[in-house]
Amino acid sequence: MKDKRKQILIGLLCIIVASILGISSFYWYQSVNYISTEDARITGDLIKITSRGSGKLVDIDMEEGDWVIKDQILGRQEIENKNAEKTIIRAPQKGVIIKEQANIGEFYNPGQVLGYIVNPEKLYVSANIEETKIGKVKEGQIVDISIDEFDGIKFKGKVEFVGLAANSSFSLLPSSSSGSFTKIVQRIPVKISIEDQGYKILPGTNVVVKIHLKN
Repeated sequence: MKDKRKQILIGLLCIIVASILGISSFYWYQSVNYISTEDARITGDLIKITSRGSGKLVDIDMEEGDWVIKDQILGRQEIENKNAEKTIIRAPQKGVIIKEQANIGEFYNPGQVLGYIVNPEKLYVSANIEETKIGKVKEGQIVDISIDEFDGIKFKGKVEFVGLAANSSFSLLPSSSSGSFTKIVQRIPVKISIEDQGYKILPGTNVVVKIHLKN
């Protein structure tokens, strides 16, 4: 009876050791061959729609979600100098209006933002990679992309650009002048292209990326 119990215990111990070795091997393989992060999202280059002069907005013809083409008329202003061309507000490029913040009757100065356009044909992933791993990331590496919007669908992409500074470098908040200091792992932005697969991808949606270190 004791021998049987001993054999069972030895068998269980072997299973536990094998499981630990298997899990360790899996994570070692993943760390050597891939870098993954959930700190990523779909984005695009935001193009501002701006006022071209000083004057009251008298007409606006754009709504969030509208497709527009370059130079399409989006609104008009009553400009003080009466220059007809300057009263016309045009789309700076083709794309989709993702933000409209113009109000008829309000006075706008030159360059004041009335809305934003993103070209959905030129969306990409902006991923933030820890500074301790960024040295392994190179342009051209293949990337597996999982978009929360499309559960179960895998997209492919490539690393297009590796940032030259940490995100904290662009922060407007002043550095702490107190005596205490907490070290925080910094993250570097990485731009990743998305292969077009015919899906309507929405800017701002969350993404998980897995960068192949060995293509």
